[in-house]
This record gives sequence, C-alpha cells and structure tokens, in this order.
Amino acid sequence: QVQLVESGGGLVQPGGSLGLSCAASGSIFSIYGMGWSRQAPGKQRELVASITSGGNTNYADSVKGRFTISRDNAKRTVSLQMNSLKPEDTAVYFCYAVIIRRDSMTPRDYWGQGTQVTVSS
Repeated sequence: QVQLVESGGGLVQPGGSLGLSCAASGSIFSIYGMGWSRQAPGKQRELVASITSGGNTNYADSVKGRFTISRDNAKRTVSLQMNSLKPEDTAVYFCYAVIIRRDSMTPRDYWGQGTQVTVSS
C-alpha cells in the first residue's frame, strides 16, 4: 500500500507565505514525477507545479515567480513554498506522485488527501 500524507496549509493574509509538504510511504520501488494541484470551490482542479525525479520543474503561469517546488528523493517528499499569496490562491491543495510499487512494475498516480489554503485578511 502507498500513501501520500500532506502537512502545512492554513490561513494566511494576502502577501504572506506558506509552505506545504507531502511525504510518500509504503511499498515503493521508485517515484517518478511529483507535484501539486489545487481545486477552488466551483472550479476544476488545476496543476500548480510539478518536478521530475531529476529536478526539472514546471509551474502554472498563475504562480510563476511566487511558488517554488522542491523534492527530497531520499526522504520521498515534495514541498511547495508559496510566497506573495493572493486571495485567488485559496483552494484545497493536493500532492501527487507517479509511483511504481514493489509488487508491480506499472507506474500509477497517487494522491494525497488535500490540505486547505485560505488567503484572506
């Protein structure tokens, strides 16, 4: 079994910063890409940032220059540092990872349970 557990999130004022972290655990053989998506009320889920196992990153235009994604392959974690937060960043943030389990050589997407980020004064 594989689990992704997120931490961080909460309430922050506009212009503030917040960090999210996500740890993968379980019967893992290898982790490929990792990243973060978000879903605001009444909107579709959107990809915020992604990072390959080699460290190549990709960001949504709406967060470029404000968010930074990083990962620690040894600890199997992915983090998202969010700066200059805006009210429109309010959403539930989900981490994901493309994982190969020890009992299967087929890569699968796994998702965390989601963590709320609210940007409001």
